[in-house]
Amino acid sequence: MLAQLPLPHLLLMAAFSTVVFCCAMDRWTKTHKLTAVLFVLCIGGCLGMVAVGRLQYQHWNARQMLVLYSFALTGLTVGLFPSRKLFMKYGDEWRRGVKRDTYEYPARYQAALYVSVIVMCFLAFVLST
Repeated sequence: MLAQLPLPHLLLMAAFSTVVFCCAMDRWTKTHKLTAVLFVLCIGGCLGMVAVGRLQYQHWNARQMLVLYSFALTGLTVGLFPSRKLFMKYGDEWRRGVKRDTYEYPARYQAALYVSVIVMCFLAFVLST
């Protein structure tokens, strides 16, 4: 259903999800270099998803992969929302020069992240076929 939209609409959807993710990470970590790196990684991830979609046996087209990318990145943003205070704390410590051996990421935050991404990817699959 969504894969039948014109390509510019799908590109706008992918760009919007990328901008929302990068703005959220910039607000939570307050680290502009990290935001720039994440933006480049998101663009590379989008291009990689489109390339992998074409190489698969099922031959997912670029429109379907753009829908999947947009939904997956939106799921990632929503899944990271509960841990925003933890990111703010770690970002403040990092800017002050405090180095830790390990950065703990509690299981409840991991569960929220996994569930959100899996549900959004499932929705993308259903809505793009």
